[in-house]
Amino acid sequence: MVTILDRTKAIRPRHPEKAARPDTPVLRKPDWIRVKAPGSPVYRETQGIVRENGLITVCEEAGCPNIGECWSKKHATMMIMGDTCTRACAFCNVKTGMPQALDRFEPENVAIAVEKLGLNHVVITSVDRDDLEDGGARHFAEVIRAIRARSPLTTIEVLTPDFLRKPGALEIVVEARPDVFNHNLETVPSKYLTVRPGARYFHSIRLLQKVKELDPTMFTKSGIMVGLGEERNEVLQLMDDLRTAEVDFLTIGQYLQPTRKHHAVARFVTPEEFKSFETIAYTKGFHMVSSSPLTRSSHHAGEDFERLRAARAARVASPRAGV
Repeated sequence: MVTILDRTKAIRPRHPEKAARPDTPVLRKPDWIRVKAPGSPVYRETQGIVRENGLITVCEEAGCPNIGECWSKKHATMMIMGDTCTRACAFCNVKTGMPQALDRFEPENVAIAVEKLGLNHVVITSVDRDDLEDGGARHFAEVIRAIRARSPLTTIEVLTPDFLRKPGALEIVVEARPDVFNHNLETVPSKYLTVRPGARYFHSIRLLQKVKELDPTMFTKSGIMVGLGEERNEVLQLMDDLRTAEVDFLTIGQYLQPTRKHHAVARFVTPEEFKSFETIAYTKGFHMVSSSPLTRSSHHAGEDFERLRAARAARVASPRAGV
């Protein structure tokens, strides 16, 4: 008798923790969500630089709808520390599982790509790395320093995990002096259990507040998605919580469901509602607000940083500064 051994490896699902979940309904997108398919020459050039340097971008991993626009402008958000996240948020399309060891060449490779792209402003984000003692804080700092060495005029924005139960991690990143420290709340506190179960809302608020305590001159930023079933008053309360933490910049965008296994879209928020959120956020004291269906945390980050810097300068110069 002959025994045939099948040595082919089963393809591991991108989100193994979601595989057994029932499919959720997918709502038809309204006209204001439509975007053009990518493919311009500059888009392909950006794609080539990303591939050549072995980089991972959140633009691709998270399925961002703005990738065509951003890459056509040579804007890309670098995702460091691998493509596999240790958490399993219900909204996110990044792979989940046990990540590989850190790439010690990554900081220099990111810096080379930033230099080749000629970026005036770069956003560096990462997967959650709960497996690391410092949550990846030192790696963030090394990337910041490598970019500064090659492109000293480039402004740097970091979009970090929450470093939950990683004492001293936040201080390491702030000490490396990024120009903008971004950490997204993602949703209102009542939705954390189903949308962001591995995180804690008030820990994230405290993280942002502590950045200002460590360096009052550093810009802070946070973002949320709407359309997950939150109430309007919950969003307004979240704004107040962020202002209590002295956060400068707020982004609000529409949640888009990556697959039927992810959290369902409860509804599509209208452009008029987004405009209303923007108006209210400015009255609450934010220096900068970006609120629209296709707003994402890193979308137009460079232009928004310049506007943010100008808004702070104008407020300081105004006799009603701080009001």
